[in-house]
Amino acid sequence: MRSLSQADRGSDGHVDLTSANWHKSSYSGGGGGDCVEVAASGAGQAIEHVIAVRDSKDPDGPKLAFTGAQWRDFTDAIKAGEFGLG
Repeated sequence: MRSLSQADRGSDGHVDLTSANWHKSSYSGGGGGDCVEVAASGAGQAIEHVIAVRDSKDPDGPKLAFTGAQWRDFTDAIKAGEFGLG
């Protein structure tokens, strides 16, 4: 599985998500609880095929970035109940 390389990151080591189009989880009830937002970059963007996750209550806070394969492995593990969330 490929991890994010230095080529995927800017000179400061971070993935540029300034133009990311964020989507709130469909499981968010709108009550301001535990919500996440996900953004996916695609072909033609500065960094292709990166999946990013952030806390919807803290959009300027830290974000996690995954390759497509890492995201697939992560969501498969959730669905399999590996984290007690499935």
